[in-house]
Amino acid sequence: MMKSMTGFGKAAAILNGKNYEIEIKSLNGKSLDINTKLPANYKERELEMRSIIGERLERGKIDFSLTITVVSGGEAVKVNEELLASYFNTMSQITDRLNFKPDQTQLFTTLLRFPDVLRNDPEPLDENEWEFVKALLIKAVDALDNFRTQEGQNLKGDFVKRTNLILEYLSRVEPFEKQRVAQIKERIAARFEELKGLDVDRNRFEQELIYYIEKLDITEEKIRLKNHCNYFIETIDAQEAPGKKLGFIAQEMGREINTLGSKANDSDIQKIVVMMKDELEKIKEQVLNIL
Repeated sequence: MMKSMTGFGKAAAILNGKNYEIEIKSLNGKSLDINTKLPANYKERELEMRSIIGERLERGKIDFSLTITVVSGGEAVKVNEELLASYFNTMSQITDRLNFKPDQTQLFTTLLRFPDVLRNDPEPLDENEWEFVKALLIKAVDALDNFRTQEGQNLKGDFVKRTNLILEYLSRVEPFEKQRVAQIKERIAARFEELKGLDVDRNRFEQELIYYIEKLDITEEKIRLKNHCNYFIETIDAQEAPGKKLGFIAQEMGREINTLGSKANDSDIQKIVVMMKDELEKIKEQVLNIL
């Protein structure tokens, strides 16, 4: 099943008077890039947490954070009184110089938000707490994976629609192609009439004419483009993580569309080629988000 690399997952629960909250989000990336934000006592478990995330999410830029806060009835938060006093003295000196008298309650409320004023010194991580957090992590990763799956299905519908549009535009080329061949024949015949008074090697002329017509023939490009479009749609459901393969197929589609445009030699076909290129560019942009 096709999945997007963009997603968000969250899980939260309370244990022993502490609220544990895990948030994990992912964006598209060529490889797996995990950025973690963890409490100090969880650093020893970081590799294991990265392994759990990487095993499920495979690829993408992953931002993961674990936040632990004390709730009512839990362990009291400690105040770094020396640091708070230092902040207060510095702020008081500044306000005195500016002849500004701040509200003391508001000032203290602000200072409590300063770095390291409030401390909740981490306790050693025990096995029961780790198992609790690991289960919470798996829950958050599952939520993100479900988000990716849902987003992938939305992208799948868009891919199928745009690929079918390219095939529809390709079918519109045929009437103009027949008209183009007739115009080329008329143009060549007119040129040949102009050359009647000259000494022309007719065999060589016919060889050059055949080469010219073959050079303008777009039958092979049409067949290959149709095959690439069908293969693109088949690949969406054929693999678990088709993102890179879909990117390669889209490149091949682009080559055939570009060749078709360069050989068209017809303004009406060129307009159709532009419409196909427009749809293909939208496909390429979205393929970058596919796992």
